[in-house]
Formats: sequence, C-alpha cells, structure tokens
Amino acid sequence: MNIMMLDNYSAKIEYDPELDQFRGEILGLNGGADFYGRSPQELRKEFKKSLKVYLEVCKEKEIPPTKNFSGKFNLRVSKLSITLRVVHDPYRSVNIFQITPLGSQFIHIYA
Repeated sequence: MNIMMLDNYSAKIEYDPELDQFRGEILGLNGGADFYGRSPQELRKEFKKSLKVYLEVCKEKEIPPTKNFSGKFNLRVSKLSITLRVVHDPYRSVNIFQITPLGSQFIHIYA
C-alpha cells in the first residue's frame, strides 16, 4: 500500500488490475471519497478534484469533513492474558493495565 499526501489529507493508493488504473481512497473522512488515475500526475490531479468536491458537499450540508477521534485505543486480549493479569494482582481492575508481551513476561503500566 502506498500513501499520497495533499494538504493535511492522505490517501491510500492501490492498483486495480481490472481497470488497469491506480485507485486512491482518501483516509479519515466522515464519508467516502475515491479517485482514479493511470499515472502519479493524473492521480494527484484527481485527488485534488475529488477532495475539493467532497469538501464543498460537506460545507453545503454542514457536515464536518473528518472523523473525530476519541483518543481511545481498544485492544483485544485473550482470556489467558486477562487471567494472568488478574492472578498477578487480583485487587486491581483489568482496565488499568496495559500489557506488552516480552517473551513470557508482562510489563504493566498503572494509570
């Protein structure tokens, strides 16, 4: 996967063999915006056009163009990891641990 930047926006670039073109998808938007091109120059030109249209529609409909991020980071862990943490310190909530596996050891950082 390649990334193309324009202003403060980034787009994921992939090759579409069925169309024999490159496809870009602008990341982090509230909606979807994509574009196509056969060369990097054409792709950048279409990126600008697609972003301009998307931002105009957002302004017209009074929609924020980008997603709001909560700052939360969700992590899925196995039941074994939770069991190991609780057994290690049964009086602490599982939510206050951050685990980094180091072989068979765990490091925990208290909030």
